[in-house]
Amino acid sequence: MPARGSGGARPLTVSAEAPCGPVLQPRPTDLFADRLLAVLSGQRPVHCMLRHTAGRAYDELAWLAERGPLRARGTRPVVRDIGYYVPRPGAIEVFARIGAGDQLRAMAFRLEQGPDLRWRCTAVELGGPRMPRADDD
Repeated sequence: MPARGSGGARPLTVSAEAPCGPVLQPRPTDLFADRLLAVLSGQRPVHCMLRHTAGRAYDELAWLAERGPLRARGTRPVVRDIGYYVPRPGAIEVFARIGAGDQLRAMAFRLEQGPDLRWRCTAVELGGPRMPRADDD
């Protein structure tokens, strides 16, 4: 059965009480949720995701970012929760709840691991209009 997960606390490092212990690396789901949120909320430029995307994902992200869907006045949006589904080894489908004040939004994206073992975003969606598809896709 494929693995499922749900976020909550997102560990980045171990506590100060165990300085010689292993450092926990952030999960790719957490890293990409934060990166995508930074772009979609206008905190970072779209081109910072160039090497972290594959296929149509960069075009989709640029199209979405142009519309500023996660920009909020006053309150900076944050990732509140993350869940994921592993449909096959090397692919993760992720959903994140984005909060800004009392507003809650949803973001979904797909990560795929390349032959170089790096994770790249291959699709991103928010509720609302989608980027029009070209006829040749």
